[in-house]
Amino acid sequence: MRILIIGYGKMGKMIEQIAKERGHQIAGVVDINDSLESVSKEDVDVAIDFTIPSSIMNNIHTCLDKDIPLVVGTTGWYDNLPSIQERVEKENKSFFYSPNFAIGVYLFRQMNKYLAKMMDSYNNYTPSITEIHHIHKLDAPSGTAITIANELLQEYSWKKEWKLDAQEGDSEMKIVAIREGEEFGTHIVTYESQEDIIEIKHKAKSRRGLALGAVMAAEFLQGKRGFYTMKDLIQD
Repeated sequence: MRILIIGYGKMGKMIEQIAKERGHQIAGVVDINDSLESVSKEDVDVAIDFTIPSSIMNNIHTCLDKDIPLVVGTTGWYDNLPSIQERVEKENKSFFYSPNFAIGVYLFRQMNKYLAKMMDSYNNYTPSITEIHHIHKLDAPSGTAITIANELLQEYSWKKEWKLDAQEGDSEMKIVAIREGEEFGTHIVTYESQEDIIEIKHKAKSRRGLALGAVMAAEFLQGKRGFYTMKDLIQD
C-alpha cells in the first residue's frame, strides 16, 4: 500500500517507521511548507494526517476533492466533524477519524462507558476527567478527553454537558487539561465522593501505539467507502 504522510513531525516519522515495518511504501510526505495540490490520486492509496487544527480542514477537503482515502488523527476540529461526515457519506468518499488511534484507549473508553452506567445511580460520586499532554499540544481539552466526556454524558441522567474546569456540584462534567514536559498522553476518569475516590486511567508509554493504530486504520480503509471510526476497526 502506498501511504501519503501529511505532517512530518514526531508522529509523522513514527508512522513512516511503522508503515515500512508492515511492508508499505511511503508515497510522499507533505509537511508544513508543502502543498497537497500537487498530490495525485493515481500515486496514493491512502493518506494519514497528523497536523494542526489550523490546517486540517483544508487538508480534509483537498483529499476529499481528489478522492484520496484519508485517515485523520489531528484533533481540535471536533465541531466540524458532523459536516465532514455528511460530505463523506453524501459523496461516498473514504474517511477514517479517531481522536486517538491507540487500541488501549478504545478499550479504556469501553470500560468507562460500562462504569458510567453503574455510577449514574450514585450521585454522591462526582465524575470528572483529567488529561495530561506535552507542552507542544495546541488544543485543550484533548480530543480523546472530549470523546470520553461525551460518551459518559450519554450514560448520565444528571450531568448535561462537559466544561473545562467546571465547578463541582453543578450539571456540568469537569475536564482538567494539563500541559507539561513531553508527556505522551494520560487520561484519568475520576469518581469522587466525601468518603472515597474511584479512578480509571490510561497512560501512553510512547507515540508508537497511536502510529500503529493509524497505519492499521489505513489498512482497514483500503478498498472501502464511507465514514469509519475505531469501533469499525476493532469490531471488524
